[in-house]
Parts: sequence; structure tokens; C-alpha cells
Amino acid sequence: MRFFLPIKVAVDRRHVHTIRLKLRDVHQLFNSMDPSPFIEKDLDDDAEEFIVGWAREFPPDAPVKLHVQLEQWPADEPRVLIREAIHHHFAHRAELTDLEFSALLKQGRVSLLIGTSCLAACLGISRLLPSSGAGTWTSILKESLTIAGWVAMWRPMEIYLYDWWPLRRRSKIFAKLSHMPVEVVPKRNGVPIAPLRNPPLTPLGGSEWGPEGNGGRVG
Repeated sequence: MRFFLPIKVAVDRRHVHTIRLKLRDVHQLFNSMDPSPFIEKDLDDDAEEFIVGWAREFPPDAPVKLHVQLEQWPADEPRVLIREAIHHHFAHRAELTDLEFSALLKQGRVSLLIGTSCLAACLGISRLLPSSGAGTWTSILKESLTIAGWVAMWRPMEIYLYDWWPLRRRSKIFAKLSHMPVEVVPKRNGVPIAPLRNPPLTPLGGSEWGPEGNGGRVG
């Protein structure tokens, strides 16, 4: 199974964008080392990276769907299980990312408290040192305290300026993938077998899916 990194493509916000995945059998989609029941299995790392990589290429509010083509169709109907397993995986990933985001903000608050306290202490001590007639070492100490105080603010500034937004973006992508339509078809001409009695649910809001957009292929 080969996965190719997504390339920059022209996107259209007006219709759904399709991510295409070609597999030998259904077991290639999931982590073979995961002992969980089928519906709770983690996706294979390469498969997840491929799907998420393509999802990043599309606008955040653009709908996506996953088209999975199987060379070897299993004896038991796989479409519902595959769809639910994929949704469960990305919903769990979104939940973990939200927890990571909350932990990061908590760390930011603690770091901000420590940083401001250190900055205030360093600047206070620096002002207590004599300014007029101070020797070289006194001047160096004053400057060192000022620098140390601002260095203590580096971590909270990094969290609140740079670290939080990649997590939020990743969480939104996972949440979108946890509700995307999943189409599973056999390799035979790419045409699905008999339709399910209960077709996949449409996205929240009841909007209809339009023509297919650009997607990736796996060979």
C-alpha cells in the first residue's frame, strides 16, 4: 500500500471534495496491532496521515467525503462497519486534541503567572540597585535581571501567540472528518454493489452534497 503526500490543488467551496483511498482489503485501513473491537480500532498511521493531509488542503468550511475502494470485498457487508469505525476514530482524535488544547491553555495560565511574577521580581530588584556611580558589575547585574525577567515571559508568549491555533485547526479537521460521508465500493469498475437499506446520513444541517471535488489516490 502506497500513500502519496497531498499536493496543492485548486479548491471550490461550493461543493464536496472527495478523498480517494484504494486498498487491497479492509484490514489495510486499520492498525493491525490494535486489539480493540473492529468499530473501535485505530486507523493505520499512514491512512490517517493521508486522509488528514488531504483534508488540510481544502478550505476549513468545505465539506469532504471519503471514497474507499477495496480490491478484495469481504464476505460480510463492510460498509456500515467501516463508516462507523472511521467516524469513531476521528471523533476520538478530536476529543483527545480538545483535551490537549485545554491542557495547553492551563499550562499557559500557569506559565503566565510564573513569568509575570519573575519579571516583576527581576525589575524590582534591578531598581533597588544603585544607578549613579555604579560599577561595571552592578550595571551588568541590572541588565541581567532585566533580560532574565523578559526571558521568563517567553513560554507564555509562545503558547498564546503560536502554540494554540494549530491545535484548534487540527481539532476542527478531526471533527469534520468524524461526520464526513464514507463511500465504500469494490474495485469492480468502481461501482458499489447493492445499496444499503439505510444509506449514510447526510451532514448536519441537511445540506445536499454536490459534485465531487479534487481528491487523492492510493495505489
